[in-house]
Amino acid sequence: MLILQNISYIHSNKDMLFDQINLKVNTHEKIAFIGNNGAGKSTLLKIIAGELQASDGQVYLDAVPYYLPQIFGQYNHLSIAQALRIEGKLKALTEILKGNVTESNLSALGEDWLIEERSKEALDYWQLSDLDLTQKVETLSGGQKMKVFLAGISIHQPRLILLDEPSNHLDIYARQLLYDFILSTSSTLMVVSHDRHLLNLLDMVCELDKRGITVYGGNYDFYTEQKQIENNALYHDMQSKERALKKAKEKERETLERQQKLDARGKKKQEKAGVARIMMNTLRNNAENSTSKMKSVHSEKIGGISQKLHELRTSLPDVDKMKFGFDNSTLHKGKILFKAEAINYGYNQKLLWSQNFNTQICSGERIALKGLNGSGKTTLIKIILGELEPQIGAIYRTRNRSVYIDQDYSLIDNQLSVYEQAQQFNTKALQEHDIKIRLHRFLFTKDHWDKSCSALSGGEKMRLTLCCLTISNQSPDMIVLDEPTNNLDIQNIEILTNAINEYEGTLIVVSHDEYFLNQINIERMMLL
Repeated sequence: MLILQNISYIHSNKDMLFDQINLKVNTHEKIAFIGNNGAGKSTLLKIIAGELQASDGQVYLDAVPYYLPQIFGQYNHLSIAQALRIEGKLKALTEILKGNVTESNLSALGEDWLIEERSKEALDYWQLSDLDLTQKVETLSGGQKMKVFLAGISIHQPRLILLDEPSNHLDIYARQLLYDFILSTSSTLMVVSHDRHLLNLLDMVCELDKRGITVYGGNYDFYTEQKQIENNALYHDMQSKERALKKAKEKERETLERQQKLDARGKKKQEKAGVARIMMNTLRNNAENSTSKMKSVHSEKIGGISQKLHELRTSLPDVDKMKFGFDNSTLHKGKILFKAEAINYGYNQKLLWSQNFNTQICSGERIALKGLNGSGKTTLIKIILGELEPQIGAIYRTRNRSVYIDQDYSLIDNQLSVYEQAQQFNTKALQEHDIKIRLHRFLFTKDHWDKSCSALSGGEKMRLTLCCLTISNQSPDMIVLDEPTNNLDIQNIEILTNAINEYEGTLIVVSHDEYFLNQINIERMMLL
C-alpha cells in the first residue's frame, strides 16, 4: 500500500527536520504517528499526500490518498463543494438531469451517478444536514470545518486516509462518531493525533523524532508500557553510571594519595642514602611523570563515564525533568465558593438554557464542564469568575483568587520576553537568579530567557503559564481550564497532567478529552 524509502526533509533555512525515514504500511493497517511538536509529523503526512516535496527519498503508493489537514484557512474562499472537490461532478449531474447530456458533462460525472445522495448522507452522518454545499467554508466554525472534511471521506471512499489531528475542535458527540468510523473502516489509516482515546483504537504506534521512526506494534497503551520499560532501563543505567563515576573518583583519590606517600617515602630514603642532587632531580622528575600519567588515565576514565551519564540524562523525557512545587490554597476544603439558584443568561433575547440552572462549587472539587458547542460553557465560566452576572436567578460568590487559562493562553503577554513575563508574577520579590531557577525547572534554559513570548508554541506557553503560577505569592484557589489539551503534543499534555495532579485547589475543566479527564481525577460532571 505505502512504502517510505530514505525520506529526508530539510527546511529552507537548511535545518534538517528528519533524515532517512523508512516505513512500510500494509493494506488495511491503522497507524498512529506521535512525537513532540516540531518533530515533523504533519510534514511527513504532507509529503505522503503530495502537498510537499521531500528533500530526498521516494514515496511509493498504490492508492490516491485522502488528506485531512490540521488547518483549513486555505479553503476559506471556496465553497464546501469546491473544498471537497465535488463541485464539478454536482454541476455535471445537474446539467445532465436538465437534459444537457454532453460529452464533457458525462466525462466530468463519470460513473458517479449517486454523488448527490452520497454527499447528503455524509453530511447527515456528521450532523451537518443544515449546510448548503454552495456555502463558503469561511462561514463555518472550526468544528464544522473539521466535520465537513471528515464527511469528504464517505463521499470519496478512499483506500488510504491521512488524518492530521482529526479530533481537534470536535465536541464529545462528534468525537464518538469519529471513533466509530475509525473502528469500522476497512481503509488504510495514518493518523497524527494527541487524542489518546483515539490512539488506542489504532493497531500500531510510530514515534517520530530526530533519530527517525520507532515502530511499536500495538496501540497507545501498549506504547506507554514499552516506553516505561525503556525509561526504567534508562534510570537503571543512569544509577549504574552514577555509582561507577563515584567509584572512579574515589579510586583516583586513593591511588594519588598512595602514590604521594610512596614518593615522599622514597625521597626520604634517597636523602638518607646521600644520593647526588642530579640523581635526586631525575628521580623526582620520574615520580612526577608517573603521577601525571596516572592522573591522565583516571581523568580519561572519569571523563568517559561523565560523558555517558550526560548523554543518558539528556535522554530523559522532559516531563521527568520538571519540578512544580505549587503552594496550597488557603481556603479549607469544602468551603462553598460559588452557588447558583435558577440562573439563566440570554443573547438576542433568547435564553441559553431551556431550564434555569442550579449548581454549587466547593473548595477542592475537581469538576468537568461539558456540553455541545454553543451550549453556554464559556458564559457559565464568566458568571462563575464574576465577569458576567446572570439575567435570571441569584448567585453567591466567596472571595477567592481564580485563574482562567484559555486555549490561547491569554495570561501570556506576547509583547514581553520569557523572563519579563515571569517577572510579571513575581509578587514574592524573588531575586533574578531565583526566577531563572524557576524558569529552568519548567525547561526554559538560558537560551529562552530573552525569547519573545509571541514566538512560543502552545506547549511552551502552557509551561510558562504554569511556571508563572508557581512564582506568584500564593497558589490560586480556583483554576479554570478551557480545552487545555487542544494543540498540545502528548509530552506537554503529560506535563500539564502532572502539574494539575500536584495542585490541591479547586479545578474546573472544559474538555472533550475523556482520557485527560480520567488522568486528572475529575470527581463530578456539570452538563449543559
